Amino acid sequence: MKKSTLLLAATLSATSAVSMADNSFYDKARVIHSKPLYETVRINQPEERCWNERVRHRGESRSESYTPSIAGAIVGGVVGNQFGKGKGKDAMTVAGVLLGASVGNDLGKKPSRSYVTSERRCESVDNFREHEELVGYRVKYKYNGQVFHTKTSHDPGKYINVRVSVAPTGGSGYDYREYD
Repeated sequence: MKKSTLLLAATLSATSAVSMADNSFYDKARVIHSKPLYETVRINQPEERCWNERVRHRGESRSESYTPSIAGAIVGGVVGNQFGKGKGKDAMTVAGVLLGASVGNDLGKKPSRSYVTSERRCESVDNFREHEELVGYRVKYKYNGQVFHTKTSHDPGKYINVRVSVAPTGGSGYDYREYD
């Protein structure tokens, strides 16, 4: 018994949805007022900004002759030879030659002049712009003596299309008696 009652209720519910869909129609309603709706939109349009910048470069120092290195090696070898005994004397002579050559090389370098160039530098900078954008309309309309409000994507003009649904009130809405 419970299964048949549930089945009957489900059938009536489905029938109700179908009959509600069959009881609607389209009509026109008079527009009382239509107001455009705007929204502020923020857009980033990055810009590239460039400028010329002066850059100072140091020139490399260089020697045009090996003479300072050779003279430093000779002087260093003589000084190194004065220290140590036996095989230690040979090691001190070699160390003196190497150290003297390095010092002579450093002293013989001629410093070159520094110079300046102009180099182009660029960076990207955010540039935000705002503008008002039309996003729709707030519409006030009157249908069958009652006032309604809605939002639309476009200006409806003097009339707006409405869908009207009709359904009985009170009771279950089903009357299976036939009328003549």
